[in-house]
Amino acid sequence: MMSPAHTHDAAQVERRTLRPNQPGADTTATGKQHFEVLDGLRGSAALLVVLFHIQGITVGWQGSKILLHHGPLAVDFFFALSGFVIAYAYDDRWGGMRVRHFLALRLIRLHPMVILGVLLGFASYLLDPFAGQAQAASWRMVLVALGMGLLLLPAWPLPNRFGDTHTLNGPCWSLLQEYVGNLAYALVLRHLSARVLAILAVLSGLVLVACAGALGSLDQGSDWRSVWMAPVRLCFPFLTGMWLFRVKDRLPCVRLGWLPLTAVMIVVMALPTWPEVGGLKLNGLYEAACVVLVFPAMLVLGAHSEPGRGMLGLCKASGRISYPIYMVHFPFLYVWMNYVANEHATSAQLVVIGLALVPLVLLASGAAYEYWDKPIRRRLRMWLHDRPAITQRP
Repeated sequence: MMSPAHTHDAAQVERRTLRPNQPGADTTATGKQHFEVLDGLRGSAALLVVLFHIQGITVGWQGSKILLHHGPLAVDFFFALSGFVIAYAYDDRWGGMRVRHFLALRLIRLHPMVILGVLLGFASYLLDPFAGQAQAASWRMVLVALGMGLLLLPAWPLPNRFGDTHTLNGPCWSLLQEYVGNLAYALVLRHLSARVLAILAVLSGLVLVACAGALGSLDQGSDWRSVWMAPVRLCFPFLTGMWLFRVKDRLPCVRLGWLPLTAVMIVVMALPTWPEVGGLKLNGLYEAACVVLVFPAMLVLGAHSEPGRGMLGLCKASGRISYPIYMVHFPFLYVWMNYVANEHATSAQLVVIGLALVPLVLLASGAAYEYWDKPIRRRLRMWLHDRPAITQRP
């Protein structure tokens, strides 16, 4: 790790070894450039999750009709990307940063959208005009779910909510794992060498492959039945993302742009489910191979790549609203689920309304970023800057 005195030199090394300094690229609060292609891929993955959920609900989750069978793997890609970006953003800052400052920064980055997503989920549970009596729960249950959700803690599932651990906004389960990964980084992982990280990644990868092979799918961890799989899905990609950043200078500098990598992601998620052959659950092994082999390769290719002038703006916009997309789309889809189940719409109506949901979610996500996430984070960062007891070492 580097001291703050070497930060400027480190930035120059980053630009030489990873990619050239591209005009118009965003920078972080500490002056580091964003990985624009990786930001774009984050947006691609978030949009694929939305499409997977909308289309899956529309066809009643009938396997033969689903188009993006492996859409849930976007979460595993998010975990890998998170490990890489956390190491990039913070590895060289610990000479002048306390653990609680790091945790405060991560809360500021992540929690405003957690709160908004839960509030939208709360509103959709109470105001859904298509739910009928399917969501008849006591006020006590709903308010407990709201309080736990605002704290990003699991709650006993409400009726008509899939048995999810985060019953007012299902995707929050992965944010809880993100918090776990961040805490582990601050307390333990940042101290480990690249070699130790590699060993831990290999061990956690073996566990991931074994679990995927036994279960037949990595679409696990979001509900109480499979809650134990949530940390299993976190460990390998998060550790691998950190390790890839630490050894980046020793890896081949191969480049592939945002659109080709997005095409790879689409193909990976759109391939059909694989059958069980001779007791071997090929679908689980395929999904494990995507997480263990394909996603790390995509991470390396994306980190070395430039989006090009024509794609730079799209990558930046995609990255900015990727997190809002992921956190606000489910409350809308709960309503869509009840509409599909109870309104007996024709197939044509379902297709038209389902397609209309995509721009609706994008508009809501853009508004959430512009009028909620960005201003709240700005104010919280200003508040944190004025709290020397948190930001300075004794």
